[in-house]
Amino acid sequence: MFLFSTKQRKLGKNQKRGMQYCLLVQMALFIVLLCFLSTTASGAEAPMAKLKCSSRCGNVNIPYPFGIGRNRDCYFDEGFEISCNKTTGNVPVLRQTGLEVLNISIADGTIQVKNPVTFFCAGNSGRQPANLTGTPFVYSERQNRFTAVSCGHVAWVSSDEYFVGGCRSICEGTGINYGNCEVGINCCQTTIPPHLSAITISTDIHRGRGDDCNNDYAFLVDKNWFRSIASVSDFSVNEYHENVPVVLKWSLNFDHTSDKLFHRFIGRNESRADDDPMPCCTKLNATPPYDQSRLQCSCPRGFEGNPYLGDPCYDIDECTDQKICGNGGASSCMNIPGGHTCYIVAQRTRVKLILIGLGAGMGLLLLLISAWWIHKVLKKRKNIKRKQIFFKRNGGLLLEQRLSSGEVNVEKIKLFKSKELEKSTDNFNVDRILGHGGQGTVYKGMLADGKIVAVKRSTIIDESQLSYFINEVVILSQINHRHVVQLLGCCLETEVPLLVYEFIPNGTLSQYIHEQNEEFPLTWEIRLRIATEIAGALFYLHTSATFPIYHRDIKSTNILLDAKYRAKVADFGTSRSVAIDQTHVTTLVHGTFGYMDPEYFQSSQFTDKSDVYSFGVVLVELLTGQKPIFSSRSPEQVRSLATYFIISMQEDRLFDILDAQVVKGGSKADIAIVANLARRCLNLSGRKRPTMREVMAELEGVQMAEKATSHGGKNYEEVEYLRTELVEPWDVISSSTDTGPAVDGGAASSRTHGILLLPFKSL
Repeated sequence: MFLFSTKQRKLGKNQKRGMQYCLLVQMALFIVLLCFLSTTASGAEAPMAKLKCSSRCGNVNIPYPFGIGRNRDCYFDEGFEISCNKTTGNVPVLRQTGLEVLNISIADGTIQVKNPVTFFCAGNSGRQPANLTGTPFVYSERQNRFTAVSCGHVAWVSSDEYFVGGCRSICEGTGINYGNCEVGINCCQTTIPPHLSAITISTDIHRGRGDDCNNDYAFLVDKNWFRSIASVSDFSVNEYHENVPVVLKWSLNFDHTSDKLFHRFIGRNESRADDDPMPCCTKLNATPPYDQSRLQCSCPRGFEGNPYLGDPCYDIDECTDQKICGNGGASSCMNIPGGHTCYIVAQRTRVKLILIGLGAGMGLLLLLISAWWIHKVLKKRKNIKRKQIFFKRNGGLLLEQRLSSGEVNVEKIKLFKSKELEKSTDNFNVDRILGHGGQGTVYKGMLADGKIVAVKRSTIIDESQLSYFINEVVILSQINHRHVVQLLGCCLETEVPLLVYEFIPNGTLSQYIHEQNEEFPLTWEIRLRIATEIAGALFYLHTSATFPIYHRDIKSTNILLDAKYRAKVADFGTSRSVAIDQTHVTTLVHGTFGYMDPEYFQSSQFTDKSDVYSFGVVLVELLTGQKPIFSSRSPEQVRSLATYFIISMQEDRLFDILDAQVVKGGSKADIAIVANLARRCLNLSGRKRPTMREVMAELEGVQMAEKATSHGGKNYEEVEYLRTELVEPWDVISSSTDTGPAVDGGAASSRTHGILLLPFKSL
């Protein structure tokens, strides 16, 4: 019991220590974060140029006391003025010396510039290093080296006619690189004394040696730059446009009476405590080539900034370098003003921290991955369930039942996936819209196999009519007629059903009738061919399909023209299928004003003769070029084309209302036959209208008569032969009524009777 209580007490203490330890770790992390933010903010607040002065030219930072332009307040004096404009190629150039600036260092008090190379041609000639007399600059003796590429000859440096240094190299077959120059092979190097502002380079090469300036030359160069370049490969100044980097030291003229700013620096420096990490300035005594005292400022070690602006320097965070405490067993770094300190963390504690961090990180990562995966799964399940609901609501189960019963040829109908149709229409982009209708919007799409299709996005349908809709989809999918737009399949897993049809490229018949089209003018022959094709399609739907189909919305806008301008009957959204022994369909009145059968409008009973009436209106459109509903001479009076056409025929004014292309291309006899056929189709009594079989037979007869007339009498005799010899196998169609006015005498009469006896070849 005592042992158990002791263990329990120790466990409680360990738990407390663990909680305290976790709290300390969190506080430490919080402090480190604050330090990081403060250090970042401090670094961002360290200005290098004066306010409202440009601090950059090209890729070079321009800190004060240097400055750009003619604004005197931006730089200390004329010696620190830098040009940066189109004349200099937008690169920084010291205006007094004309030297291009490569880099400026406030901490070192140096500036790196491009200096010319001196070439030896037939004696001492070529450009000399820049003369810095009268400027705040001198050549840095610590960072520059005099280098001569002239093996077998002595090259020396002089200043004010005094020899200050020189070297000589030996000739060997190897190239010019840093290692060779150190030992004097093919080139040599030497140091220069301090405080040089003007130097002259010369050699003992004898005259008459030749004018090859690329073999012998000398230059003063930044030793660090030369080491980095010449250590990699053989060195050649030609690659650097005959200029090399040189380091110049600079300082400020110190005038006790003119510049109060530097009095303040000096005063601060004199009163500064040893542990005060403030920027300090050093007064330099007058030394050649300067005849007065100079001033040089720099931030203390461990700080950065621009002390010439009078602002304090900012501490450098040395702990950003992860390797700074990597040696000597130290594992952690703490930044302090002006430096840093390294300390050792216990091995066990460090391992524990690492394990805790890894565990927390892995746990968080797994949590995020799990949440993402669960979200994707739930979203996928939601989409699947949503598609199932739409599929069921749109009659998918009923369609599957019909497909599985074996009554339908499955190969002729396809159930498309919603993703496939969305991709094919670019998510039903408005730019893909082909047209709008009462039953939905039609989009142009491209399937994965490259086939172009028309996708009809239906309006929301009544669920009570789903059985009719599915029945029509199944029946229409079985239709295979060259003048009926083919239904390829459907998609039922969307909010509204999607129907996929073959794509018909040349628009609607209405566009060609009522709009001018020079590329495809509707001649009499073309109008007659299109009318015959439409009649053949309707006859097929009424009698030759598996079940008779009434279109219920025949109009010129529902007649499409394919690539060869052949007619295609489209838009079966309001179509109804009937039993073979059924004569009519009782439905709500639906159709387009101007095309609608008046008898159907009164009785709500749609028959095959209702389609005949609508076809008659289309036939009159082809003959007259008028719209089914149009304005007469009085803008307020709107007239029906069907009524206008019948009245015009009764008043014997048929040829006054015909389209010019019809009058120009057709014979009066043929036009009269087609006009009489249109009038019979528009009879107010459905029983007196011809069937689509009779309509098509008459139109085909006119077509054949047209061809016989255009090819001469031989073909005409063949037509007559067909009429007299082969009359029995086909039905004889009577045309004793509504034959219209007699045109062209007996020839017209015989042609008319011959047409009525012609066989129907499309069955």
